[in-house]
This record gives sequence, structure tokens and C-alpha cells, in this order.
Amino acid sequence: MRVLEPLSPERLERAEKRLLHPAPGGKIEVAARFGVDMTLLVEQLRLTPAERGRKLEETVTALRKVRGLARKRG
Repeated sequence: MRVLEPLSPERLERAEKRLLHPAPGGKIEVAARFGVDMTLLVEQLRLTPAERGRKLEETVTALRKVRGLARKRG
């Protein structure tokens, strides 16, 4: 099983630069022009894999509650 590690400070810095200042004509620039918020991606990269997993679980739990309330009203 592969263990997920947080990005090293060097790799995080390199990823942030690529996302916030994409190369002209590259896929990241195309995604940014399409409307992908690169600052949100950078924010997620600053978290550890465990922190990202916890945030995902919290989001799923909240969505299930909302879905349940909507079904009761529907």
C-alpha cells in the first residue's frame, strides 16, 4: 500500500508557482481560463492528505444531511 505524504516545501512552492502563474498555452492556463479557481487547488495542496480526507468526509456528511432534509420536504 502506498503511503501518502504531504508535499515537501520545495514541491509545494513549485506547484503553487505553476498553478498561480501557468505557462502560456499550457493545460493549467486553459483550465484557469475555463474558470477553475487555482487558489482553491493551492489551498488543498497546503493540507496534508489526512486533512484533505477529513475535509472530504465532512463535506460528504453535510451533503447527506442536506439531501435528507430535501427528501423530507419533497
